[in-house]
Amino acid sequence: DSLSRPGGNATGFTLFEFSLNAKWLELLKEIAPGVTRAAVLRDPANPTGIGQFAVIQSVAPSFGVEVSPINLGDAGEIERGVTAFARAGNGGLIVAASGLANFHRDLIVALAARHRLPAVYYERVFVTRGGLISYGADLVDQYRRAAAYVDRILKGEKPADLPVQAPTKYELVINLKTAKALGLDVPATVLARADEVIE
Repeated sequence: DSLSRPGGNATGFTLFEFSLNAKWLELLKEIAPGVTRAAVLRDPANPTGIGQFAVIQSVAPSFGVEVSPINLGDAGEIERGVTAFARAGNGGLIVAASGLANFHRDLIVALAARHRLPAVYYERVFVTRGGLISYGADLVDQYRRAAAYVDRILKGEKPADLPVQAPTKYELVINLKTAKALGLDVPATVLARADEVIE
């Protein structure tokens, strides 16, 4: 399916919700205030990847963070990019939404752990696999809403007459085990906002 192959669409509407991207950097600074450098893992062939990076780059000075892109490609390219970035201190990762990020999610989570880089992801599955924190559209809510559209189509409505819907519900997921392994104390204010805490 498109979510599991390189280059496929990932999480539908999340790719186009650019205001969400600034929140990723804000959360990274809240959970790891010592971060002064952030690498944004993005798919350079995906126009939304360029847009996501631009939004993060535009807000970075207000958080005192220098951002740089790491282009997603094959596994070797990702490993080389993250390893090179991790050589200097005070770094963190932001993983932008893309089919390539989803395809390489286990590698990305493993690299973040190996290099002790706090990382923010666009989807909760990264956090259930050991990632630190995610903030993105609630996929269960999106699937429910999609099912309602299917029902309307089966009852005779034309798909072209149905409006495109953006996500309305977002979820914040935190992995406390990963935070502890990174030596991070998650602020109570962040924990209080979490929709799910993995212990």
